[in-house]
Amino acid sequence: MKKLTRILAPTDLSPLSCAGVRYALELARSQGAEVIVYHVIGHEEAGPYHIGYPLEWLCSRAFRLARDLLARHQARLDEYLRENFSELVSEVRIRREVEVGIPYQRIVEKAAEEEAGLIVMSTHGKTGLPHIMVGSVARNVVRHAPCPVLSIRPQKQARTAAAALV
Repeated sequence: MKKLTRILAPTDLSPLSCAGVRYALELARSQGAEVIVYHVIGHEEAGPYHIGYPLEWLCSRAFRLARDLLARHQARLDEYLRENFSELVSEVRIRREVEVGIPYQRIVEKAAEEEAGLIVMSTHGKTGLPHIMVGSVARNVVRHAPCPVLSIRPQKQARTAAAALV
């Protein structure tokens, strides 16, 4: 088994997704690995498409909207890390990335692009719906990921990665 050097930790910035990010950060700290904390903005949140406007206007407006959306979500990601993981942020190499796309597809693609050795994510996100939606994103990531996926149940937050490795 090769050394774990890069962990992808997807988050939808919800309280439920904290469990996966925390586990990834603690695991990275114990292994000396880098963590990519990755937030994908779904197309439905990226904004409406305008029909009937001149193409030049649409392009410039779409560019400004996309730039502003990414900046807002980058700030939210920074705040999410600061508020929930301040004690770990200084101890782990962290890269923060925000992109727009279909969440499970972008997570799978990002893992391949970054040659992640592991994806660590919560089983539930924003909806928090049990069973029916048992993380449709998590389920699809597990099915299509190019590397192992560790799915963390949010209610098991207290169990740390360090304790699990001992």
